Amino acid sequence: MGAQRWAEWRQPSAARQCSRGRLGGVGLMEVASLSRIRDWLRRSRTALSRTAVPRTAPPERSANAGEPRAVSGYNEQVTASKLCALVACAIAASVVLVRPACAAPQAVEVVDEVSIGDRMSRIDVYSPAMNRVISNRVIRAAGDGPAPTLYLLTGAGGAEDGISWWDDTDVRDFFADKHVNVVLPTGGAFSLYTDWLADDPIAGRNRWQTYLTRELPAAVDTQLGTTGRNAIGGVSMSAGSAIDLAVQASDVYSAVASYSGCPWTSDPAGIAMASAVVMRGGGNPANMWGSPGGEVWRSHDPSINAGRLAGKTVYLSAASGIPGPIDRGGIPSPIIEAIASSCTGSFAARLTDLGMPPIYLNRPLGSHTWGQFETDLHDSWPHLARAIGA
Repeated sequence: MGAQRWAEWRQPSAARQCSRGRLGGVGLMEVASLSRIRDWLRRSRTALSRTAVPRTAPPERSANAGEPRAVSGYNEQVTASKLCALVACAIAASVVLVRPACAAPQAVEVVDEVSIGDRMSRIDVYSPAMNRVISNRVIRAAGDGPAPTLYLLTGAGGAEDGISWWDDTDVRDFFADKHVNVVLPTGGAFSLYTDWLADDPIAGRNRWQTYLTRELPAAVDTQLGTTGRNAIGGVSMSAGSAIDLAVQASDVYSAVASYSGCPWTSDPAGIAMASAVVMRGGGNPANMWGSPGGEVWRSHDPSINAGRLAGKTVYLSAASGIPGPIDRGGIPSPIIEAIASSCTGSFAARLTDLGMPPIYLNRPLGSHTWGQFETDLHDSWPHLARAIGA
C-alpha cells in the first residue's frame, strides 16, 4: 500500500467509514434507530401509564417484637417514565457496545518503502499496537540470498533529534560489504523502548516492546526475505532496553549488545536513572511500569532476569569517562560514562556469577561520545555476526 493510499485510508471521511458516517463512535443509522425508538416510547406513554404492575412489598419489621410482618394491600405503580427510562438505558447500552464497523487494520503492514541510497531505504511500518506508522532506515545485506538482521536502537532522543547511529557514525560504510540487514528505527524518545502500562498525556502511547519484538521483525522478515535470525544492540538509554528486549523475547534475538548503558531498573539507583530518562521527555514513570520498584519494574530488570539470557551472545562495553582520542572531538560526558561503566561492570559480574560470562570491554579512555560508540560497534560485530550466521 503506497503512502498516498495509506493517507486516504486513514482519512476519517464518510467514504472511509463504510458510507455509514460515525458520530462519537455511534453510527448515523444507529442514531436514527434511537430516534424512532424514542418516538415509539412517547406514543406508548399513555397506554403504559394506565398499567399497574402489582408487586408485593418487602416485609416490614414490627417495632415491638422485631419480627417481620407483611403489609397487606401494598401495590406500587410502575410509571411509564420509569419503564421508558429502563428501556432507553438498555438500548443505549447496546448501541455503545457496538464495535465500530471500520476500525484501523489489525495486522502489521509495510505501508511504504523509499530508496535513500544504494541498498538503503526507509521502510514505513504500521504498528497496530501503537496505531501509527513508524519509519525505519534500512541497510540491505550485501551479496545474494537471505541474510540475518541486526536491529540498532539509538539514544534518548529516538533519532528524532538528528542524533543517532545513522547521523553520527560510519554505520552505512561499515556494513556496506556485510551480509546482514541493518534496521534502525526512528522514534521512541525517552520511552526506554518498552510497553507502557498506560497512555501518557505527554509521552503518548508507547508499545515499543511489542513493536520491536513482534511487529517490526515480522514485517522485516517478509519485506527483506531474511533468515529469521536476529541480533539487537542499544546505546546509552537503549543499551539496557536492548538487554531487556532480549530477555522478554528470547525467541527473537539470539545476540545482544549493550553500549554504555545501565542494565538494571528496580533498585533505588536503577529507578532513579530510568525515571530521569522518562521525566526528561515529560512522561510519568508510573504510566510506564506502575509503582516504582514494583512487580513490573522487577520484570524488566535485566539484573534480576539475567538467567533468561542463557545461550545468547551478550556483548557489554563502556569506558572510564576520561576523555581520550577515541572520542574524536565529540562532546564528552564523563559523569554519564562513569556511571555507565559502573552499571555495565556490575551486570557483567552478575552474568559471570551465573556461569554465563559475557564479552565485556571496559575501556580506560572514553567519555560517552559517538566516536566511542562507533569503535565499540566495530569491536562487537564479529561476536554478533557469529551468533546470527552473518
